[in-house]
Amino acid sequence: MKRKQFIKSSSMAVAGGMLLPNLACLDKKKETVTAQATPPRTNWAGNYTYQAEKLYEPTSAEEVQQLVKEFGQQKALGSRHCFNNIADSPKNQISTKNLNRVVSLDTENKTITVESGARYGDFSEELYKKGYALHNLASLPHITVAGACSTGTHGSGVANGNLATPVVALELVTPSGELVTINRNHPDFYGIVVGLGAFGIVTKITLEIEEAYDVTQNIFLDLPLSAMVENFDEIMSAGYSVSLFTDWMDDKISEVWIKRRVDAEHEAFSDDFHGATAATENVHPIAALSAEACSEQMGIPGPWYDRLPHFKMGFTPSAGEELQSEFFIPRENAVEAVLALEKMKNEINPHLMITEVRTIAADEFWMSPCYHQDSVAIHFTWKQKPKEVMALLPKIEATLAPFNVKPHWGKLFTVNPNTLHERYEKFGDFLALAKKYDPEGKFKNDYLDLNIY
Repeated sequence: MKRKQFIKSSSMAVAGGMLLPNLACLDKKKETVTAQATPPRTNWAGNYTYQAEKLYEPTSAEEVQQLVKEFGQQKALGSRHCFNNIADSPKNQISTKNLNRVVSLDTENKTITVESGARYGDFSEELYKKGYALHNLASLPHITVAGACSTGTHGSGVANGNLATPVVALELVTPSGELVTINRNHPDFYGIVVGLGAFGIVTKITLEIEEAYDVTQNIFLDLPLSAMVENFDEIMSAGYSVSLFTDWMDDKISEVWIKRRVDAEHEAFSDDFHGATAATENVHPIAALSAEACSEQMGIPGPWYDRLPHFKMGFTPSAGEELQSEFFIPRENAVEAVLALEKMKNEINPHLMITEVRTIAADEFWMSPCYHQDSVAIHFTWKQKPKEVMALLPKIEATLAPFNVKPHWGKLFTVNPNTLHERYEKFGDFLALAKKYDPEGKFKNDYLDLNIY
């Protein structure tokens, strides 16, 4: 999109407010947040229309508490970047759009506390100016911290865990309206952080930070598929964060994006990288598109927040007219899985914009796809052809089934729930914990009913 178009429309679309006026107000007599019935609302991509009758936009944790106490079924709504109904509710949605402030920066303990609706791009620049950084970011800086953590969203890097890994504590409004803090010493911490919205509404999150660092980004084009097969681990370890982009055609990886920390030692790149050639200008993951919205490349050093994402905060990568699905497999099975999918290229390519392959380090979160497993994520950005894509997904899932594939919780998938449960070692504990925290099902919805309950 052109910058002018973005300023006019997409900033609020990504934040979750483009289609709505501010419907919430504080009734001074009743001391409660009110809302009116809303017109049809969609997620960022426009592929899902929310069914919730009303939307509320509280401005404080206290207002969230009031709403949770007052209503039965309800659900938190963040940046609307999920492609399924995980954030929907039969009755009420509680937007975190206005819970977007930085609460504190603790330089002694090296933590930052932000409200749950804060987007990474909203505070990262200021964090950098104060001399600090997060360990990683996703490809988009436009997503909310709470939404990213609760779904196990991630960036890339063989040593980098997903975006939930720096969470030190979170503040949660439970079904009774009580405000509780869950930290790493709490016995339920690793069940609740990647919680899929099952436990309540998160109002604040505290994250570990580290000393600020700069990053360079180099792109290499047309990596032979055979070179990827023979050197996968070496290629994915060539930088702090590495991504492979492919359309599955011509026996090649279209682009290799290598992000390196300036404070780490590396051998200098040559023009030939395992048979791929260095790009001579900035490129978009989808080669035919303008790179205007993409983060700076060509090895030019820049702040971590402006290089780790693929896209700049001041732009959005597309109009949102796409679908997404993503599948996690053990890193040790990466090459075998890619070759299995490559055999489906003639089925995949007609409906595909691009596929991205990333690495994520193992973590401790019960419902993270990377629980106790170094993983590779194979991400599909599809053309907005819902019928064709939904027909193709079961075939992809069947192809990856031998590797105990797990889908991204916030994207499109069709894996049978019983099969899904078997692939999560801590599923039984998670289900029991969800029932303990929400015995009356205030935060249940169709998504949780199907995939968890």
